[in-house]
Amino acid sequence: MLYYLFQYLQENFHLMGAGVFKFITFRASAAFILSLLISTIYGRKIIDFLRKKQVGETVRELGLEGQVQKAGTPTMGGLIIIIATLIPVLLFAKLENIYIIILIITTIWMGFIGFSDDYIKVFKKDKEGLKGKFKVLGQVGLGVIVGSILYFNPQVTIKEQIPISQQVVSQDGTVKVFDEAHKSTKTTIPFLKNNELDYSKALRFLGDGYEKYSWIVFIFITVFIITAVSNGANLTDGIDGLAAGSSAIIVIALAIFSWVSGNIIFANYLDVMYIPNSGEMVVFTLAFAGALIGFLWYNTYPAQIFMGDTGSLTIGGIIAVIAIAVRKELMLPILAGIFLVENLSVILQVSWFKYTKKKYGVGQRIFKMSPIHHHYQKLGFHESKIVVRFWIVGILLAVLTIVTLKLR
Repeated sequence: MLYYLFQYLQENFHLMGAGVFKFITFRASAAFILSLLISTIYGRKIIDFLRKKQVGETVRELGLEGQVQKAGTPTMGGLIIIIATLIPVLLFAKLENIYIIILIITTIWMGFIGFSDDYIKVFKKDKEGLKGKFKVLGQVGLGVIVGSILYFNPQVTIKEQIPISQQVVSQDGTVKVFDEAHKSTKTTIPFLKNNELDYSKALRFLGDGYEKYSWIVFIFITVFIITAVSNGANLTDGIDGLAAGSSAIIVIALAIFSWVSGNIIFANYLDVMYIPNSGEMVVFTLAFAGALIGFLWYNTYPAQIFMGDTGSLTIGGIIAVIAIAVRKELMLPILAGIFLVENLSVILQVSWFKYTKKKYGVGQRIFKMSPIHHHYQKLGFHESKIVVRFWIVGILLAVLTIVTLKLR
């Protein structure tokens, strides 16, 4: 909203300094600072409100050190993250930008699913919360909406680099480096020189005209990624500060990808896909990063509040959608490697237990407990040490992912 106000003031009254709102870097920085302030200053008020309403976490006895003592800690802290993200976005972002619209829809949609789960657990006293099938249905529904918008909306386009041999120098000395904006189902593959994959090619077996069915593949992949990443974030939210800190690292890396993909100069320099208008996502992404870091003020050990599914499902959904929008979703196994390992540890543990129980009559376990962060707790590591080491691994993975822009 402030963007439009200052644009009006500059155009009609030539207000000094109003033009700075045209720059994404300024608005993104302002959004980051404001979200950080909101989450830290008003986070305390939200915690006090939730404690007054007795919105406390119910903790199961899992034999983990310090676990029982966390009972009664306020949950639904994801509300802090959501509020601290949306307010700066509404103030500083271009609200007609299709990518901003998608991310706002994602935040509200996943926030509602997570809030419903937490509400049932806290107020209905049902430890199971929202039934799994309804969670998955919500994730699939969001995937269909996001995939459909990204595929069919005319504002979502890419520009591909013209081969050097085909570039033509105009009379004024400029060189046209990118072709015209067009719809595409291409994405980026890390570590490869010709690093683009067209999802529509999966349907070549259909013969001529297979491209018109490519929306099926694209939407299916969008649904899969949103479901996988949101569940991964949900599983990672098990000890104080782990999910919020790991997510902040991922989000800052995605902010860099968003800025590079939306900047024609750097897209050309780094030889990456140029995605018109995607740079506006930096405003949302840094607001989100500020909200996560501010939330850590209260969520680090010993946590004064838990994010609950209100936060974890929202975090995973947003990360997935940003990655898909900038065509970097195939880098998520590296960038969101913490989420991947958490997911895999549960899948392997459950699968191996069922297999050995069926074959030998007694179920066996790979880990002492899953998700894997609980395995390290069982080994005797303090949870704060586990969290910091996971953060360090997350930083290394983020740096590696960013390096892939030039490492091919």
